[in-house]
Amino acid sequence: LAALLGIPRAAAFDLNAACSGWLYALEVGRSLILAGSARNVIVVTAELLSRITNPLDHETAFLFGDGAGAAILTKAQGGHRLHRIGISGDAEQFAAIQRTGGGARIPWPDAKGDLHHFYIQMDGVAVFKHAVVGFAEQIEQTLRRERLNTGDIAWVVPHQANARILKAVSKRVGIPYEKFVVTIAKYGNTSGASVSMALGWAAEEGIFAEGDRIIFCSVGAGLTFAGGLLVW
Repeated sequence: LAALLGIPRAAAFDLNAACSGWLYALEVGRSLILAGSARNVIVVTAELLSRITNPLDHETAFLFGDGAGAAILTKAQGGHRLHRIGISGDAEQFAAIQRTGGGARIPWPDAKGDLHHFYIQMDGVAVFKHAVVGFAEQIEQTLRRERLNTGDIAWVVPHQANARILKAVSKRVGIPYEKFVVTIAKYGNTSGASVSMALGWAAEEGIFAEGDRIIFCSVGAGLTFAGGLLVW
């Protein structure tokens, strides 16, 4: 990617935090700039979940999609202001959604091998339970960190898990569902790309106004959690 962009000497590396990947990467990029290690950072997220989704699995086949998004971070007076992104996780729930194959324990098989381990496997009940709590905690922690209340928030741009989860989160935190940017019906759940794609879609639709406070939040496999504030 760096070569294609004409910046072959730029530092470039991958970061994987599943559905929270873009928010984790935003915080890493923001921190590099604040530390003086970088002046400009491009944060790109891309997912091809169709390659690892079992078309016969009715819990996942209809849900996941492919997509990509990007943002440029820079230390400047103009533009949209990204505040700290809180990142955390719950490793005890790693089995709630995972791929058990493809690593050293279960290496990739030959063409005639059993592909079951190489598709996404999800415990829907566990994911729903922990996702609702995780999303809500990220929103609440962001509000406390920024010394805001729910009425100060214009929009929530969440990871596009599924509508049932997001409606439950809305009810739990007391922010109307109408303030949630939801693009699941349009793109599906694109994992790490979903927040960037939802933000891009909303910006293109012109729904944000200058000064709007926007909360990002995500829950991903791992489990990984992230949440923070963007001022438009």
